[in-house]
Amino acid sequence: MSILSISEFVGTLAFAMSGALLGISKRLDYYGVVVLAVITALGGGMIRDVLIGNTPPMALTAPFFTIISIITAIMTIYFYQILNKHRSMIQLCDAFGLAAFTVMGASMATAYGYTSPFIVIFLALLTGTGGGTIRDIFVKEIPYVFRKEIYAVASMIGAVVYLLAYLHVTEVMAVYACFITTLTIRLLSIRFNLHLQVTKKTNEEEQDEWIQRKETV
Repeated sequence: MSILSISEFVGTLAFAMSGALLGISKRLDYYGVVVLAVITALGGGMIRDVLIGNTPPMALTAPFFTIISIITAIMTIYFYQILNKHRSMIQLCDAFGLAAFTVMGASMATAYGYTSPFIVIFLALLTGTGGGTIRDIFVKEIPYVFRKEIYAVASMIGAVVYLLAYLHVTEVMAVYACFITTLTIRLLSIRFNLHLQVTKKTNEEEQDEWIQRKETV
């Protein structure tokens, strides 16, 4: 089994677990928790497959990872108290998943004959972050990738590295270069608490919010 296959498996577990944990924290029922877990783990890949014409999506034709996501969700429900105390381990697994799914998106793009930088980066980013974005929208939260984390940026840089290596070296080197780059950037951002700059509100906006809060009290 290759490092990509292993990390894809670990990433699916982590993504499904993060979806299930969020579902539990939002007090969803068992069905809602399972659905949120599956969407988080497989949502980005399914949209990618539809866009490139790979239908039915791989998640339906080869349901191994769908089954894994469901099992992970059920296990998360029963071991919630333990898992909720080890967020750092989940972050680590999630970083592996982001790297693996970024590679999957980029490699699927080139496998279907697309070498346009925009398409390769878009499909890599969609595969790596799409599921989590859909998950957050479902529970009415600002998507995680929009909240100053160096997450989507790591995926985008990894996709650029993949395309450069694919065009100028070999596909195998492209896979490893993309995976290592994405994983390294994400882990460094976690280790050193690196974030993107957030936009600042104007004084007028802050004053309006203060007035609104006073009116609702």
